Amino acid sequence: MEKNKFFSCPFARAQRKSAGAFIGAALCFFLLASFSCATQKLPAPPDVQFDYTKKDIHDAEVKRIYELLQKSPVEALWRAKLLGDEALCGETAAFVRDALSARMEQGDRIEAWTIYNSLKTAGFLALADGVSSQEKMRAFYYDGVPGAGDSAKNASPALENISDYIQGTVTVWVDLGVKIQNGMGYAARVIGSGFFIDPRGYLVTNHHVIEEIVHPKNQGYGKVYVKMAEDSDQRIPAKVVGYDSVHDLALLKTEAPVPYVFNLGSKSQLNVGSVIYAIGSPLGLERTLTSGVVSSTDRKLFTTGSVVQIDAPVNSGNSGGPCIDKNGVVQGVVFAGIASYQGLNFAIPIEYLKQDLPILYRGGQRKFPWIGAYGKTAKAGRSSYGLEVLYIKPGSAMDRAGMKAGDVVTALDGREVKTLENAQDILRDYVPGSIISCSYLEGGSYDAEKHCLLYLTERPKNPGYEIYQGDTIQHSFTAIFGMELVPSSTENRRVYTVKSVIPGSSADENGFSENDPLTVGRVQFTDEKDAILVAFSTKNRRNGYLDINIALQAMLDSPYYF
Repeated sequence: MEKNKFFSCPFARAQRKSAGAFIGAALCFFLLASFSCATQKLPAPPDVQFDYTKKDIHDAEVKRIYELLQKSPVEALWRAKLLGDEALCGETAAFVRDALSARMEQGDRIEAWTIYNSLKTAGFLALADGVSSQEKMRAFYYDGVPGAGDSAKNASPALENISDYIQGTVTVWVDLGVKIQNGMGYAARVIGSGFFIDPRGYLVTNHHVIEEIVHPKNQGYGKVYVKMAEDSDQRIPAKVVGYDSVHDLALLKTEAPVPYVFNLGSKSQLNVGSVIYAIGSPLGLERTLTSGVVSSTDRKLFTTGSVVQIDAPVNSGNSGGPCIDKNGVVQGVVFAGIASYQGLNFAIPIEYLKQDLPILYRGGQRKFPWIGAYGKTAKAGRSSYGLEVLYIKPGSAMDRAGMKAGDVVTALDGREVKTLENAQDILRDYVPGSIISCSYLEGGSYDAEKHCLLYLTERPKNPGYEIYQGDTIQHSFTAIFGMELVPSSTENRRVYTVKSVIPGSSADENGFSENDPLTVGRVQFTDEKDAILVAFSTKNRRNGYLDINIALQAMLDSPYYF
């Protein structure tokens, strides 16, 4: 049990926002002494075959497509396109069109929008437009969404004084009842902040403020209240509509009269040095207004995006409050409480909220798309020209579509991709179950531009763990540690040679080079499967080929998985 406690310690938790590695003599000794027992089993080679020229594989895929028509018609259409059977494509496309009609009749905005765009992307625009036009679908998608579409017109006019904007904010109280600890009972509550984005009572806060309410283990136990800025004595019931645990956002609804509705801005309106104001209830001190400037607009603290760094003083309780500019326009959502970043404060870019709102309005947890790959921004000198794919998981969308490691993505959904961040921005517009187009340079060559269709599945909670489970050590460690291995023994599956090392990766920072021999020792995961610790025995070139034992840690989610 002590081994698991190591991964739950504050140091390990503090590293969860970025991939890392460490060497420790005492830790290595502890691990090496345990190699003889409880060693994590190495994954077996995946059995994935897509050679549709073989009749048995082709027939099995056709059977699978018909099975998928009932529960996942868009995926069935994508697979039919990959198979290249025109008659089958036409049949599945007609089924998808019928599914689109059904979703619209049911009022399911998200599914209808997803199916419409997938049908269009797959080359069946006439079928899609036969159900609804692009303009009508967009209006249907944004119908009633707070802070978006026509609802954005409901924002209140600008106020004369910055302090007047406090009236549009609330203190969020999460009452978890009485908890018992060490034989004593105490009132358990969470205090945060929020702000109104719609006159019907919809407001925004952070996910971590209401996390205990929506956690499955609580099964609805606990209540959410808001306290209005002008009447802090009265607690008004509120309900959680939807939430995004990745970007720490949540949409709430209350029946209270709304004194002020904020207008949502754009990150493009912020620059380093721009003056901003934060409103909230730090440490429960309501109606607090602080000011500062934007310190940076691109801090990579999220696994699918960046945040804005601000120097306005914020504390626990500010979480979920608005970060506004001098005109009272919300440019970000404040979040606080990252112990490892004391003295540094951050705000979630308003674009993430605007992308989330239609999905949060539907209700429940926001799910994110996944292509099944790992990569980084492709650069030529100082110029970026795409997203270089460094690893592809067997059986993933990119694998089925015929893409390989070394390809460079230049466009998704017809939108230019020059950086990893560009790709993430585009993917955030989608939910799992969508078909999108992809343009790429085969092998990174401008003379070999190709196009394909990709089907977006649900992003795993910890992509690196899924990769480890679904591929061999020699390939999965490319994504996890940044080094590709080749087996060096036909008898011992733990003996390898380093084939390549990604610059700047954990392997690179810890001295691994091409042709270094190594033996994979004990493999451990945290209880949550969000971090891996692997012991290696090696003679690497940078250390003069001396025998060394080294333990590498890596987080199993990062911005480089997509």
